[in-house]
Amino acid sequence: MVGPAGQTWVGDDVAVVPGPSGPMLLAADAVVAGVHCDLDLVGLDDMGWKAMVANVSDVAAVGGRPCCAVVTVAGPLATVDMDLLYDGLLAASAAYDCPIVGGDLSSSATLMVSVAIVGDGGAPAPPPVLRSGARAGDTLFVTGPLGSSAAGLALLRAGRVSEAPDLVLSHRRPRARLDEGTAARLAGATAMIDVSDGLASDLRHLASASGVGVVLDRVPVAIGVSRVSDTPELLALGGGEDYELLFAAPDPDRVEALFAERGLGTPLRIGRCTADASEHRLRDADLPVLGWEHT
Repeated sequence: MVGPAGQTWVGDDVAVVPGPSGPMLLAADAVVAGVHCDLDLVGLDDMGWKAMVANVSDVAAVGGRPCCAVVTVAGPLATVDMDLLYDGLLAASAAYDCPIVGGDLSSSATLMVSVAIVGDGGAPAPPPVLRSGARAGDTLFVTGPLGSSAAGLALLRAGRVSEAPDLVLSHRRPRARLDEGTAARLAGATAMIDVSDGLASDLRHLASASGVGVVLDRVPVAIGVSRVSDTPELLALGGGEDYELLFAAPDPDRVEALFAERGLGTPLRIGRCTADASEHRLRDADLPVLGWEHT
């Protein structure tokens, strides 16, 4: 569904519509027990945290800031520890300065937490960064190494939590990159997306929306992932839920200078965009088809 000129509706990380003082961002996402989280492995508080952070990350992925949220919980309410669930929601709300201002409760057989966020798209210019603006010759960046969440999940499933608690925490409590998203927008990013479905999948999303090809020169793998997988690069390409930001920009030196000026970690150069929209390469081979595919 295409919106009026100057607005972004379905198909990007968030909807962008006119607000009273600039572009307003609208994001909504749901976390469903048994689909997006395994409550035999993580707590209800972790589920609440993830539901909030998934939406905050979508706002970060266009270079915006969250303003407030509403939360709807549906599930077997008589058996769900709502206080524990809201411990996680409220912890994320406080961490990202995004107060929960309303919501709803409903009974259902399966527990689901749905969060909707209103955000500020940034005024004055530059406007929010969509997935669709990358151009041939742009440098591809990611804000941090990948694979930690997938590795943490593997450790939880294997009962090896004590081996790498930092990786487990990456899965239980992922972090949204708000400051990095703002810096990328101000540094001239042409397209951006958060790595929620996996680098290989989200890179294809960005390339398809922008009508460009992509070549990856490197896949930055998080420390410790090699202790969990014999193919750590594949885990980093397809694991998902890292919530680092993937973006394209024409002036890599400007990007790195602004990140340094703001006291942020240097974003990692991983490749480039090309003019051949059919090109999806990892070094000299085809980019593997990996990651979460929505059905």
